[in-house]
Amino acid sequence: MKQSETRNLTMMMDLYEMTMANGYFNDQDKDTRVAFDVFYRSNPDGGGFAIFAGLEQILEYIENLHFDEEDIAYFRSLNIFTEDFLAYLKDFKFSGDIYAFKEGTIMYPNEPIITVVAPLIDAQLIETALLAQVNHQSLIATKTRRIVSAAEGRAVSDFGARRAHNMDAAVYGARAAYIGGAVGTATVLAGQMFDIPVSGTMAHSWVMYYKDEFEAFKHYAENYPDGTVLLVDTYDVIGSGIPNAIRVAKEVLEPMGKRLKGIRIDSGDLAYLSKEAYKMLAAAGFDDATISASSDLDEYLIESLKAQDAKINSWGVGTNLITSGDWPAFGGVYKLAAAKDKEDAEFTPKIKLSENSEKVTNPGNKTIFRIYDKESGKIRADLICLADETFDESKDMIIFDPIETWKKTKIKGGTYTLRELLVPIFQKGACVYTSPSVMEIRDICTREKDTLWEESKRLVNPHEVYVDLSDKLYHIKSDLLEEMSMKALGEQ
Repeated sequence: MKQSETRNLTMMMDLYEMTMANGYFNDQDKDTRVAFDVFYRSNPDGGGFAIFAGLEQILEYIENLHFDEEDIAYFRSLNIFTEDFLAYLKDFKFSGDIYAFKEGTIMYPNEPIITVVAPLIDAQLIETALLAQVNHQSLIATKTRRIVSAAEGRAVSDFGARRAHNMDAAVYGARAAYIGGAVGTATVLAGQMFDIPVSGTMAHSWVMYYKDEFEAFKHYAENYPDGTVLLVDTYDVIGSGIPNAIRVAKEVLEPMGKRLKGIRIDSGDLAYLSKEAYKMLAAAGFDDATISASSDLDEYLIESLKAQDAKINSWGVGTNLITSGDWPAFGGVYKLAAAKDKEDAEFTPKIKLSENSEKVTNPGNKTIFRIYDKESGKIRADLICLADETFDESKDMIIFDPIETWKKTKIKGGTYTLRELLVPIFQKGACVYTSPSVMEIRDICTREKDTLWEESKRLVNPHEVYVDLSDKLYHIKSDLLEEMSMKALGEQ
């Protein structure tokens, strides 16, 4: 297949999804309904929270889920699937329910951020695609929010396309970065697809092409008098870059009635160079010019530069944003939580055991309530409970740590409010949710950050927000753990 041909993203799966689906079909289990949870186990970079992103692409994927004749022919060529199963795939469409957080929502480890309640084969076939979208975009949105927090109100732009892992990663990474708080992107396709503001000026090659630096700056200013931002570090920032930028501002832009918009520094000692550049620009009457910096920035370097009183008011962040360089994988997983046959009235909870306590899953068909302090509106905890549980905000609530379950907390009635986080996305295979624009999702993310305590926002050693179990779910999990433990002893 040529790269230029249309891809069927239904085929973006691990082979085991198909081998299991074939086995379920042959064993006549395809009508069993199951509940799967998507969750992750730790916040990137040891942060206090993460940001949910990628839902819009999941909607598009589920709505277009199908197998073409070419896909079925490929599966047939593997010689491991039955003809009856391949015939079943011809008319396959997703027919289940999906519940998810809204994009831009703050999230925490070990809570289901997506729950799939569907026939067994439907739920199994979508695993890889769901994880790929959520893991990538949530990672980049979270990393961007850390960088934006370090910048403390100074603009952060995505400059990462050429360092992304591929073209899709560049485009959807730019989308996630905007959700996370970047003011724009240099990636044109992301701007076209999602209405993200785009920005860009020149590369060093522009300066190198002309006979000298002044000529390069002059030509650029003549072409873009309303947005003249000059890259001043091709040869010598202090010795020639800034003097030539000032000269162009006075000799080219001022006669046109225009002002120098700014400069960009892409190498060297950014703290020293920005301070010296500001002195020179201010002395020439251009203290309002933006000083932008790039050059392998991340949240820690930005914090350091600010502590050094660097005169930088705009940051272009590339590699460490678009790849989340120091934490390159989000780690979301997809685990079975419950199942029921046609004759069953209720779901049977399922649990995965592990020698690592943090890998023991939470059983049952579940939902999430966020508990807010009634007076401040800040997040107190998240509560994982069964999907049919209800709570009275006027009554005391006792919650349990999902890993160290002997830890209990009582929240007094009347001091808290509840918000259910999982909302219906698909019902019986039909999409019932309209994704907001990327700009609206970005606003959601900003409002979500306002519900965090300041201690949770620290880049290093942040306060941990508790994700706890309801009393009912706690006892179901405890009983299952005891049952599995006794079963294991009996088999020895």
